[in-house]
Amino acid sequence: MTENGAHAFELQGVNIYYGSKMAVNDVNLMIPRQKITAFIGPSGCGKSTVLRSLNRMNDLIPGARVQGGVFFGGQDLYAENVDPVEVRRRIGMVFQKPNPFPKSIYDNVAYGPRLLGVRGKAVLDEIVERSLKGAFLWDEVRGDLKKSGLALSGGQQQRLCIARTIAVEPEVILMDEPASALDPIATQAIEELMKVLVQQFTIVIVTHNMQQAQRVSDYTAFYSIRKKEEQGGVENRWGILAEYAPTERLFTNPASEETERYIRGEFG
Repeated sequence: MTENGAHAFELQGVNIYYGSKMAVNDVNLMIPRQKITAFIGPSGCGKSTVLRSLNRMNDLIPGARVQGGVFFGGQDLYAENVDPVEVRRRIGMVFQKPNPFPKSIYDNVAYGPRLLGVRGKAVLDEIVERSLKGAFLWDEVRGDLKKSGLALSGGQQQRLCIARTIAVEPEVILMDEPASALDPIATQAIEELMKVLVQQFTIVIVTHNMQQAQRVSDYTAFYSIRKKEEQGGVENRWGILAEYAPTERLFTNPASEETERYIRGEFG
């Protein structure tokens, strides 16, 4: 798995299923390196499902399967010789609800490096400090690293989770609604942090907040829903990638009427 070129990911004809139910149909997408790409769209459109396919988190859901190609630096992430644990180290993830471990701040950040075999205290100290600084949290916690991560505020917990993610030196950070559980001040802090992190990492974010997508992202992918009524009145629904463009263009001059209607708030 070697990353090169202008794009971190290329998705080719990706279909994602949960059991026999299709969740996402025929996604074709190229995600650039060291940019912020936002996934937006109504609930149930598959944006989080596509996000989780980028680091094989869907593997952990019984019955989930991916068809088509999900390429990271030219390597098919679903090839038989690819280790999903290594995929998740190189492509980290921050979840909707802050989920620090019930450990100290220090041990939260040191957890991943220790799993990778780092044992020396001086090395771990340096990783913890660097990661907390990278997450804009060091100055707030430097004198209290033995404090439980669960004792921090919601915004601090989310930044701790970001520090934990970057401690293992990934190349990509996936963020699934990272600010949806936070107040406006904490949300602003996360958004400012993203703008700094993108200087070093590729970031892909799922958000329901269109203003947030406009504020932080370079590119935006709009997902929508397709429906079909089968015999017996059963309605099948699946997500599609409806439009993908530079963020400013998508919001000011969308190519499709469906995108324009979503941006105007007519559905979602």
